[in-house]
Amino acid sequence: MQNKVKGSTILVTGGAGFIGSYVIEELIPLQPKKIIIIDNFLRGTRDNMKSFYNNPVIEFHEGDIRDVELLENCIEGCDYVFHLAALRINACAANPQDGFEVMLKATFDVAQLCVKYKIKKVIYSSSASVYGLAQHFPTPETDNPYNNQTFYGAAKMWGEQLFRSYKFMYGLDYAALRYFNAYGPRMDTDGKYTEVMIRWLDCVRDGRNPLIYGDGSTTMDFVYVRDIAKANIAALQADVTDESFNIGNCVETSLKELLEVLLKVNNSHLQPEHREENSVNPVSRRLADISKAKRLLGFTPTVSLEQGLKELSEWYFEKIKLKVH
Repeated sequence: MQNKVKGSTILVTGGAGFIGSYVIEELIPLQPKKIIIIDNFLRGTRDNMKSFYNNPVIEFHEGDIRDVELLENCIEGCDYVFHLAALRINACAANPQDGFEVMLKATFDVAQLCVKYKIKKVIYSSSASVYGLAQHFPTPETDNPYNNQTFYGAAKMWGEQLFRSYKFMYGLDYAALRYFNAYGPRMDTDGKYTEVMIRWLDCVRDGRNPLIYGDGSTTMDFVYVRDIAKANIAALQADVTDESFNIGNCVETSLKELLEVLLKVNNSHLQPEHREENSVNPVSRRLADISKAKRLLGFTPTVSLEQGLKELSEWYFEKIKLKVH
């Protein structure tokens, strides 16, 4: 397969973020001419970029994708765009105005500028949130999005439809990747929207019994961040356009099972404490059917939940150690 990255100029929005930083680490060995990054450090960090920050191919802009002038300067002269910058699902719910500006308006600006500067292909980060509680398990891409009840899921679906219409109207090539439950080193550890895994690792650190809200039967499909990054590269390299792909691990894991594995990899004998469900979670199951990504992108996840949680734990405790010193 030809290497489309070699000698090309690539923009990564949100490149200092959790997934974006791994995408860049996958791109660098493929010899791009230049990788341009826009990140405002709302979620991303300099620390996430330490493996490549001083690499001569990197051009970093600390800024917001709502800044259309900055966006235009960065897209002009590019060959490809990875559009990863986004707010978290809870942040969109807490402030829909910000959600609109970042998730819809800025994505619209990206699409407009990609047409203007004849970008060869856009890889758009979407989400399994578009399904809400899906109709089928495992869930294929053909499931409809009408069960979604979140602003975030609606915004991601709108982004997919926007790129779809721009392919139809202007011939702009794109692929959309619907990530299932992403996790791994560099995931957000601070702030009120922190993942349950991080809260449980706090419990392991402090010797407190971890809490499970409800009966722990809610399931997710946890996909390791490096596998997600590899899927992004595969979507760029493959000769596919106007397609959406599920990116998951194809294993359904309940919260109860997740905690068991997390305690196991940390040799912890803490016992979970159950609390009454404190919020209504309309999505009680997640399981990806990734046969389309396997077929058209050659994508197969490689990291098991146990291996991934081991790496997440090592990174997390190393981070805590550095904070203390």
